[in-house]
Amino acid sequence: MDGSIGSLILMAILAVCCIFGLIAFFVVISFINIWIQARMTGAPVSFLTLLSMRLRRVPIGLVVQSRITAVKAGIPLTTDQLEAHYLAGGDVNQVVRALIAAEKANLNLGFNQAAAIDLATHQSGKSVFEAVMTSVNPKVIDCPNPASGKQTIAAVAKDGIQLQVKARVTVRTHLDRFVGGATEETIIARVGEGIVTAIGSANSYKDVLENPDTISKRVLEKGLDASTAFGIMSIDIADVDVGDNIGARLQQEQAEANKQMAIANAETRRAIAVANEQEMKARTQEMRAKVVEAEAQIPMAMAEAFRSGRLGVMDYYRMQNIQSDTRMRQSIAGEDVSKSGTAS
Repeated sequence: MDGSIGSLILMAILAVCCIFGLIAFFVVISFINIWIQARMTGAPVSFLTLLSMRLRRVPIGLVVQSRITAVKAGIPLTTDQLEAHYLAGGDVNQVVRALIAAEKANLNLGFNQAAAIDLATHQSGKSVFEAVMTSVNPKVIDCPNPASGKQTIAAVAKDGIQLQVKARVTVRTHLDRFVGGATEETIIARVGEGIVTAIGSANSYKDVLENPDTISKRVLEKGLDASTAFGIMSIDIADVDVGDNIGARLQQEQAEANKQMAIANAETRRAIAVANEQEMKARTQEMRAKVVEAEAQIPMAMAEAFRSGRLGVMDYYRMQNIQSDTRMRQSIAGEDVSKSGTAS
């Protein structure tokens, strides 16, 4: 009885060992190619590491091939570094390519910095490899950016003449400031502002046309690449065109505005004069009404004087004779005046 139980236990142990052996055999078979390749290229990887990557659903081929490429280029990377970067959402292939390019160009770029740049540029249309290549081979940026819909930068000199400028900015990447540094848009905006300032400080547009390099010098002196991911190597004025006479147009518009103001003020004064004239006419009519009213009271006053005895009949006739004499004199004087006017 005890012998049968022992045999059963022994068979169970042998079965478990067979199962583990089969599992180990299939693991070895599935990883043998990549293991041999890594071993032969000087970047060995253990079967346990390969198995752990498979359990974490990490692409073994990508990680191992990237490590082999890095080791062959003289960059000692570990599978843990590449695996961690992949799990963080980074592009392992781009990081390895960037490190190799930086190594060949004698740039000081470590894995952690390259991984940070790769994660910072994720889904931005850029890559860490492009950043390294821009540091090795400087990049030319058009100012203004044609994608913005503007082809030139317009600025006005002190004499009022507008100049339309197109510039090309040569930049190279600062890898130590790439993460957190301002982008190309900031460079374009600062250069455009510097161009406008340089042209605006020129006494005449002719000075700018004679020496367009003065714009580049003044713009470069401002240190426009501060706190940006790029360093400005040169600013070249590609084209300068003469635009409108902004000063004359502004003066014309100002003169027209002054004219309209003068017309409005004159119209206001005319309206006030018309109002005063109408007021004077109304007052004249009022005074005439008072005169008529006073004249209407004269017969009443004379009648009262007759009744009270203060005016006699002879006084009345004498007053009538004086009035008739006065009217006759006035009539004669009027005829003399007309005759003298005709003779002249």
